[in-house]
Amino acid sequence: MLTVTRHGLDGLDDAMSVMTRAFDPQFGEAWTASQCAGVLAMPGATMLIARNPEPCGFALLRTVVDEAELMLLAVLPDVRKQGVGRFLLRETMQVAATEGAGFYFLEVRADNPAIELYAKEGLHAIGRRPNYYRGNDGELRDALTFRAALHKN
Repeated sequence: MLTVTRHGLDGLDDAMSVMTRAFDPQFGEAWTASQCAGVLAMPGATMLIARNPEPCGFALLRTVVDEAELMLLAVLPDVRKQGVGRFLLRETMQVAATEGAGFYFLEVRADNPAIELYAKEGLHAIGRRPNYYRGNDGELRDALTFRAALHKN
């Protein structure tokens, strides 16, 4: 059974256990523990950990005033396409709305398969940054910015 719990720095080890396996090294998208800790130390930062029963996904969100940004979302490869990412995305949107955000943003590599999920969940592409990401393979890839309006709770 999938559960999602809210964490701060106390969830960092679980998030890193997912991070090291979820992100393809080719793209260089994985963050270090110190990068995650730095965000978690900021006001408005929240981490959600998905378990089934072991950690299988996480999301890092930051809400400032009336905007929220999904900084990271990761799901272990062996549980992808089973609703974990969708559940985490919905939960972060709910947290953002509860904390007063009117808008929810995320940025993603333009060739990331998760784009399909974001579109199905009501996020709309609002911008493109050409050659924004440089992967460990040296290739440059565009970034897409997505936004959704939230209903404040």
